[in-house]
Amino acid sequence: MFGAIGTSMRAIDTVLFDLDDTLHDDTTAYLTAARTVADGVARERGIDAQALVDAYEAAAMAFWTALSSEHLTRSIDDERERMWHEALCAVGVDDRALAADCAAGYVRARSAVLELTPGSLAVLTALRERGCKLGLVTNGFAATHHDKIDRLGLRERMDAFFLADEVGMVKPDPELFRHACRVLGSEPARSAMVGDRYARDVVGAHEAGLFTVLLDVHRTPVPAGGPQPDAIVTTIAAVLDVIPLQKHARSATAVEPLAPAADS
Repeated sequence: MFGAIGTSMRAIDTVLFDLDDTLHDDTTAYLTAARTVADGVARERGIDAQALVDAYEAAAMAFWTALSSEHLTRSIDDERERMWHEALCAVGVDDRALAADCAAGYVRARSAVLELTPGSLAVLTALRERGCKLGLVTNGFAATHHDKIDRLGLRERMDAFFLADEVGMVKPDPELFRHACRVLGSEPARSAMVGDRYARDVVGAHEAGLFTVLLDVHRTPVPAGGPQPDAIVTTIAAVLDVIPLQKHARSATAVEPLAPAADS
């Protein structure tokens, strides 16, 4: 489904992607990891494993929903330990040492189940073959997301990575999207942003002037009074059908990997 901006006005040569729940199913990965940890705690402490998973999910959602540039100086490892302590307290276990063990076990368990969403690799390959520059724009932290990038095989498939604490900005700051376009040698009018979160991925990119694609995996209604995505898709594979790519693609071999983006 297309929004108000006509695709005939565009000639996209740069595509930015969100990571979690866009190129890979982070929701399944983190809930699976949380359940693995919770099952272990349940065996040792006799608590309800699902109640602990629910409490951790609530703590994690609260942190990521409230994320702003003020959070970027904090250690994500410390924050994850805090979230697990909060979750443990919610089920009656006030144990900071156990929270630290849960946080470490959670990272290991999630790493073991990371995989690209079906269709992601084909989309990235097709865009590169069309000569598009590709960038990853995520509110994730370098301490965990560089490992995710490598485990998912994205290091060699994208031209630049824009992680919140490395660039000093978080989505939906429009300047983050403009910065990504500049680093990739493009401009907002020739760039698209693909992501699963309306508030984070669509609103800021729209304000910066990018073509926006909402990957509607959460089935969350788009606010009637807010900026509308230029396109809405339900699978990552459908991205190729809605982005108005440049008609005369550069050779794929002309796309050279860029150095990591410097802090701005």
